[in-house]
Amino acid sequence: MNLPNKLTVARFILTVVFVILFYVPLQNRVGLALLVFIAAALTDLADGKIARARGLVTNFGKLMDPLADKVLMTAALVFLAVAELHPIPAWIVVAVLAREFFVTGIRVVAANNGVILAAEKLGKHKMVWQVITTIYFLMLQASLEPNTRWLDAMFAWKPMSPGIFGVFCLVMMTGLTMISGFSYFWKNRKLFGDA
Repeated sequence: MNLPNKLTVARFILTVVFVILFYVPLQNRVGLALLVFIAAALTDLADGKIARARGLVTNFGKLMDPLADKVLMTAALVFLAVAELHPIPAWIVVAVLAREFFVTGIRVVAANNGVILAAEKLGKHKMVWQVITTIYFLMLQASLEPNTRWLDAMFAWKPMSPGIFGVFCLVMMTGLTMISGFSYFWKNRKLFGDA
């Protein structure tokens, strides 16, 4: 298994750690989950760049890299939807996750036809905004925990309420998610005629 694929597998593992942190009675569990999420997001940034730069693009990576993204984002968004204070609206989470499962379905249909579909550029922009939005709202949740001086030191600023930037993030994330989902379906619509 090459390095980019190992980073993809690491993202699955970090997602498990991320989920476990929400069930462990630690004082700063959301803050720790934030750090784990950032680490997982960095593996997503690194695996694609390394794969392209070193010519290590594989069918495994094309299939599993987007799946790892979806698993990570599903875990994060579900947590943020049920957060006690300043949750992400449930309808946004449902819409985003519906798109993710729909695109995964397209990939399954393609794989059954012997075609491996890689992530598209618009989908990558969508992922960037999903990550930015998630980090922002995780910081918001972490700021509600006691003893968050380390958060101040790391980021020099932490949000206390969603504010205009939070709304902007939600609009960008939701808009790009819906647009990229439709684009992905439209470009691969012929697969459904062959399925």
